[in-house]
Amino acid sequence: MTKPPSRRKTTAAASAPPKPARKQLLQETSDVVTVEVVAVEVPEELTQQEQSDRAALEQKVETAFYEAGCALRELRDRRLYRSTHKTFEEYCKDRFGFERRHPYRLIEAASVVDNLKKMCPNWTQNDVSKTVTVETVGIPILPTSEGQVRPLTALEPQQQQKAWQQAVEAVGGKVPTGRVVKDVVDKIRERTPVPNPYREGEICILLPKDNPDLRGKGGYWGVVSHVGDYSCTVQTWDGDYTVKIEHLKSLELLDDDCKFMQQLCMRLKQLHTVGSRDEAVDWLLQGLGKQAKPYLSSLQARLLVAMEREYKLSWKQQR
Repeated sequence: MTKPPSRRKTTAAASAPPKPARKQLLQETSDVVTVEVVAVEVPEELTQQEQSDRAALEQKVETAFYEAGCALRELRDRRLYRSTHKTFEEYCKDRFGFERRHPYRLIEAASVVDNLKKMCPNWTQNDVSKTVTVETVGIPILPTSEGQVRPLTALEPQQQQKAWQQAVEAVGGKVPTGRVVKDVVDKIRERTPVPNPYREGEICILLPKDNPDLRGKGGYWGVVSHVGDYSCTVQTWDGDYTVKIEHLKSLELLDDDCKFMQQLCMRLKQLHTVGSRDEAVDWLLQGLGKQAKPYLSSLQARLLVAMEREYKLSWKQQR
């Protein structure tokens, strides 16, 4: 028996479009062009009020160290720290995190700026309405950081003004760096030597300032053992230091008080030479080495004698 034909329609496959040749694809790809659009920012003009606000804010930034120095000076002079701290140094460290010397640097810098302002009392460096030159004002700008002022503290007030003006002129009427100011100050000091005011046997406090050899020695007292033209050699409990006169501050003691401190220095130096000393000895040495007073408490005196006996040390009191 013959099988009947299937009724399913056979659909003819649609003919696929011809694939483009490889050369044609490469040609079309190479015709694609990428265009990059770069946005151009046009500076936006400030209004008159915005210019004034900007100048005022910039002045606050530039004079921050000066404002801090003035505030610290008033806090110290009025002893406004006395309700919480015994000393100004402790207050500054606890309240602001300042090391011992830093608040005094800011105070000294503020005093220098006050002196420089006398050269141009009616002018501020942020006055955008004026064109200021060295010739018209004598001093175009004021310092903007404590580091620029620090070298000037070694000069007399009139010399400070002269040195700052020369430093500004040296950099073309801009704010000079601390290095430029220091170079100018050094040249002025070479031309105008300052007589050494110290004498042998005088008791002085070390002021590290920018001297790396005195780092960590701030507040140490010592005995002047040699006086040079521009420097002194000072004996302390842990060694001798030759420093410039600006790194010293006299305690201005009476002769009898100086003799007591001289003898105390000898005793501390002798105790410091003990090689196998106990840590308690170092605590006493460091404490007495910063106690710039011509006397010892009864307990301090007994402790010192006890340590001298422990290491069989003796000293002869001078008259």
